Amino acid sequence: MAWLVVGLGNPGDNYVSTRHNIGQMVVDELANRHKSRWSAHKSRTEVAAFKFGVGEQAESVIVAKSMSYMNESGGPIKALAQFYKVAPNQIIAIHDELDIPFSAIRIKIAGGDNGHNGLKSLTSSFGTPDYFRIRMGIGRPMGQQDPGDFVLKAFASAEKKALGEFVGRGADAVESLITRGLEVTQQDFNI
Repeated sequence: MAWLVVGLGNPGDNYVSTRHNIGQMVVDELANRHKSRWSAHKSRTEVAAFKFGVGEQAESVIVAKSMSYMNESGGPIKALAQFYKVAPNQIIAIHDELDIPFSAIRIKIAGGDNGHNGLKSLTSSFGTPDYFRIRMGIGRPMGQQDPGDFVLKAFASAEKKALGEFVGRGADAVESLITRGLEVTQQDFNI
């Protein structure tokens, strides 16, 4: 059985380095790490596939990015999951999280969407919230800045210095979740 790892974000060059696209940065890191190339899929997604682990214990992993906007990502991801016959409990959604400080990671299964349009779209399309989430902390905006504007801005210069390590830890969390399970991964990463 395969795992489907979804990096939530928006398509296009305008959004590549924004806070809202941290999930896509993590799946890019996973594809690079496992020397897997991206290709377009008929479900309106981009996918890269690889095996992770050793011998017969190796897990099939499909990493994906929707080519539609965040609030419409559920449809393409559901179509991709159906194509690969992946159940929601084998899906890991990686997304930005305003309510967690920058560079903190929280891992869980199920739960609400906390106003996140990508999660709202996934839950609506699958008819269940019972998929894994890797919540990548981006913190809240200072002062009166609208959170909707904040997530669509690039990381601050101090954050950019730590971004590579943060994205790498996000990829580590995915690998840990697949090979070691939720409880151990939460103990290691929910610090």
